[in-house]
Amino acid sequence: MPSPEAVATFLKLANKKFPTVEDGQDLLEYALLVALIVLVAVGAVSAVGSAIYTVFWQSIATNF
Repeated sequence: MPSPEAVATFLKLANKKFPTVEDGQDLLEYALLVALIVLVAVGAVSAVGSAIYTVFWQSIATNF
């Protein structure tokens, strides 16, 4: 079993050689959130639009 000092030294060297970069993670999360909001908005506008279209044409059909 490796000593705790050896493990700590290995982790320090590994972190120096392969640093973790998380700068782009926030941008990706915001992009996915915006995409989800857009999908919901398009679905809502489509549903409301078809309902208005149906009511409008039904009112025209009953008047003539």
